[in-house]
Amino acid sequence: MSESPKPSVLFVCVHNAGRSQMGAAFLARLGQGRAEVRSAGSAPAETVNPAVVEAMREVGIDISSQTPKLLTTDAVQASDVVITMGCGDACPIFPGKQYLDWKLDDPAGQGVDAVRPIRDEIEQRVRGLLTDLGIEAGA
Repeated sequence: MSESPKPSVLFVCVHNAGRSQMGAAFLARLGQGRAEVRSAGSAPAETVNPAVVEAMREVGIDISSQTPKLLTTDAVQASDVVITMGCGDACPIFPGKQYLDWKLDDPAGQGVDAVRPIRDEIEQRVRGLLTDLGIEAGA
């Protein structure tokens, strides 16, 4: 019996400095390598939002070494599921891909207190995504 290929998920937001980084980090942690994970931004920032790095550190996930990446057509084409988080019309649409638009507050310019509820909502949505993909969430 052959294993089915790992599903590939791309998280996209404008700056790839907050929401998409948190989504990718949670999927990488909770999916335990059973999904391919990418994140990108339509207009990437220079660095990941420090309040986002701190909020993720509080739940035991270190994203301090991540750097925002530019959204490319190749990244979208290589993904089974594309999750947009406020990138608007900048996200290219290809047939045969599953698109999910997660409406979330933007953590840009916010302190860690404002980032925590966004982080927690993203974690819950990622857990639901894993269920939809047939992947049991790890610890």
